[in-house]
Amino acid sequence: MEKEWTPTTAADGVEQALKILEGRWKLVILFHLFGGKLQRFSDLERLIPAISQKMLIQQLRQMEADGVVRRIVHHQVPPKVEYGLTDWGQALCPALDALLTWAALRESRAEVGPGGG
Repeated sequence: MEKEWTPTTAADGVEQALKILEGRWKLVILFHLFGGKLQRFSDLERLIPAISQKMLIQQLRQMEADGVVRRIVHHQVPPKVEYGLTDWGQALCPALDALLTWAALRESRAEVGPGGG
């Protein structure tokens, strides 16, 4: 059964979704995990050199608490921990691709000038 949206509930729903993505590094982390990729913490540190260890831990914990990222612990010596997206987190990919396409439209409009093409 599909939800009936009003302008107000639709705006509230999008606002809640955007709050989950708030954070300087969350989108970068997401793009490194899309496509079913699993990354170890050290891999993410290497892939995102500008992020501090403390900030990476914080962002991953928030995304895990929000149900976007899953933490996979392999019980071995030394312990191995990987991060991946939940199915719900992976479902963000088409929405973010659509946003990226939308953002690119603005750039192409700017090249054409005000008034469009």
